[in-house]
Amino acid sequence: MTSDAKALFLRSDEVSDLAEPAEYVDAVRAGYRERGEGAPATPRTTLFSDDPAGMLTGYLAILPETGAMGGYTYAAGFGGRDAHFSLPIFDAESGDPLAVLDGASMNPHKTGAAGAVGVDALARRDASDLAVIGSGAQARGQVRATATVRSFDRVEVYSPTAEHRESFAAEMNDALDATVAAVASSAAAVEGADVVITATDASEPVFDGDLLEDGTHVTAMGQYHPEKNELDATTIERAKYVPDLRERVTKDAGSFINALDEGVVDEDHVHAELGDVVAGTAPGRESPEEITVFDSGGTAIETVAAGYLLYERAKAENRGEEIEFAPASEALTGR
Repeated sequence: MTSDAKALFLRSDEVSDLAEPAEYVDAVRAGYRERGEGAPATPRTTLFSDDPAGMLTGYLAILPETGAMGGYTYAAGFGGRDAHFSLPIFDAESGDPLAVLDGASMNPHKTGAAGAVGVDALARRDASDLAVIGSGAQARGQVRATATVRSFDRVEVYSPTAEHRESFAAEMNDALDATVAAVASSAAAVEGADVVITATDASEPVFDGDLLEDGTHVTAMGQYHPEKNELDATTIERAKYVPDLRERVTKDAGSFINALDEGVVDEDHVHAELGDVVAGTAPGRESPEEITVFDSGGTAIETVAAGYLLYERAKAENRGEEIEFAPASEALTGR
């Protein structure tokens, strides 16, 4: 008789202090390298509800070399007007459940790590000026992670609410070696920037693509819905375009879909997936003058990689509550 499989349930507060930004970046980079070498991953599937308004989203990935597989499922909106994140992780060899994580606190860290991997793969090595549009938790995660892959001298942040951008600048000034300043417009942030990060939920472009100087890299993380287009068609047209997953580009990458609709690019404009660049099967930046874009819509690649890192750390520190899963061979037969 097969015994019940044991796994760890890990609360958000039990994993919030288990890894530093650079450690998330290393784990996520390894996950994308596996993807570039053929690891399977699916783009997000989202079900929308009108009454009450909300969305239920999920995606999957198997990372054989990491030894983990799983899926991220989250509900956002609905009557509670909030979001909840659940991440089950399985052993990629045996299929046994390893953990179930409340993914709330890890979310900005794993997403920030994916953005940082994009910067590391595509931005100029001498990039020293960072522009950030957005000032929420995701923007904080992006900046903290990106600062581990490039040495920035200056960071300019813009968001529409002055109090928010000034608070962000004060916090990041304490956290980073760079000088961090709040600016009064997105144009002021983008001017002279070597790297631009957009971390918003905007439905319209947040800066004018004509303002990008040659050699700039852009990481955009608000491209998770056909009507979400942080980047204008000019930015997409001017850039070497690299998404996290090619399959999602015409489904929910709002800025690319908008550029398609405007007729300035076609589907061949997709250069390669991020995993292909990380694995070395496709070139990244090929000249100092090139403009590059990493479209980070969100995948289970970074989620499973980061979740497994936290699971391993939690297990070593005896954190979490052990839970049992009945094997189907017993549960379905009643034996």
